[in-house]
Amino acid sequence: MSAPFAYPPAPHKRRHGPKGYTDYQSYRPWLRDEFSFRCVYCLLREQWGQIRGGLGIDHFQAIAHQPLKRRDYDNLLYACLPCNALKSQRVVGDPSKLLTAANVWVTDDGVIHTDNPEALKLIEALGLDSAQATELRALWIDIIALAADNDESLYQQLMGFPDDLPNLARLRPPDGNSRPEGVGKSYFAARARGTLAKIY
Repeated sequence: MSAPFAYPPAPHKRRHGPKGYTDYQSYRPWLRDEFSFRCVYCLLREQWGQIRGGLGIDHFQAIAHQPLKRRDYDNLLYACLPCNALKSQRVVGDPSKLLTAANVWVTDDGVIHTDNPEALKLIEALGLDSAQATELRALWIDIIALAADNDESLYQQLMGFPDDLPNLARLRPPDGNSRPEGVGKSYFAARARGTLAKIY
């Protein structure tokens, strides 16, 4: 069974580089693919809620501090609304570098652990160690374990990719794409090749 709250094995390296959208919301399909359809902070997945209401776009360096980075793709993260709201304009460590399996792990009781002081600051800033966050993780761990044992179809639905994978090859960012090779590494492209994993 795949762990629902397994942080990435290594710091995230951007695969995509779309440029020139005047509305930062236009980067959403790229960010969905970039961050594997889950919140970069707490790992909440699109498959566990409503995509339009559950996850949004976070400016890592807040607009209030860095207004010129409002539409800078490399400053945008895919985050659930609670994490985005808690982070708000705070200056925090980069989750794509700090929240990795080497630094952070979650036990079956939903408790989040770290030995890394910088990761701990980020966890505390976003309340990822709160009782409510711990209870929610424990609930999802139990639900997914039950599905794995009793309903393979439900398990694949909860731990698999969404049906509406964005076809990035059809998108035309106004100022191009600084990392065009990433389109071929997208999840849509993997599904087209027949190499997309059933769960992740």
